[in-house]
Parts: sequence; structure tokens; C-alpha cells
Amino acid sequence: MSASLLRRGLELLEAPGREKAPPGLQRGRNGLRAAGAARRRKAVLEPGRSKATVKGRVVKSAIEEYHKKKPVNHLRTNLQYMLKGRFVANKAIIEQVLTQNRGRKSKDQPPKKAAKKKPKGTVFTEEDFRKFEREYFGRP
Repeated sequence: MSASLLRRGLELLEAPGREKAPPGLQRGRNGLRAAGAARRRKAVLEPGRSKATVKGRVVKSAIEEYHKKKPVNHLRTNLQYMLKGRFVANKAIIEQVLTQNRGRKSKDQPPKKAAKKKPKGTVFTEEDFRKFEREYFGRP
């Protein structure tokens, strides 16, 4: 319910012999409306800045805002920073860190290195070939 409906309902329920308050003490809607209108007129007539704005605010262009929020690629500067450093960690420490960060799943495990196969040499020596040649072909 609105306030005006409530007020009208209370006026209807008031006792018939009871008088209303004197005009000085009565607070009707007309009095408040007039005071509010006067205040608004006074605010409009006064020169000066609007109080709704923030002090020192500068209007920014949409292009500047776009460039500010545009993602920046830091790859080149990061690479220069990393390559500039002379400190190289110990290989044992690197391996330890990598194994700690590796998961337990099979896809996280590094491929197993195959053992290097030695090239199979011949059982026979050069002397054995010469001996065979002499026996088989009959050359001295």
C-alpha cells in the first residue's frame, strides 16, 4: 500500500469530533513539495560545477582503454632475461626437481632409454682369414 492510501484510510477512521492539528504543526504533502521545489530551483540557479562529477576526472578515449587492456606478449623480454643469466644449475639438482614434479601416471614418466648395443665384432682375427685362405685356395 502507498502512503497516500494509508493516510486517507486513517482520515476516514478518525473520530468525527476530533479537530485536526493547527496549521503550523501540520505536515502535509503540499508543504514538503513546495520546499523541495524551492531547493531544486536554488540548486539550478547557482553557478558552479555539478557535484555528481569527481574532482579532477579526465575523460578517457575508448582506444586508450582498449590498448591498456590488450594482452601484452612478454616472451621476448623474458627470454632475454633468462639468457642473460650466467648461473647454471647442477644437473643432479635439475634431475631431482624434475622427478619431484613428475606425476605417477605412465604418461608423465619419461621414455626409458634403451641400452646401447655394441657392434658385434667378428670372432675371427685377420690371421685366421689368411690361414683359411692358404688352406682353401692353396696359396702360400
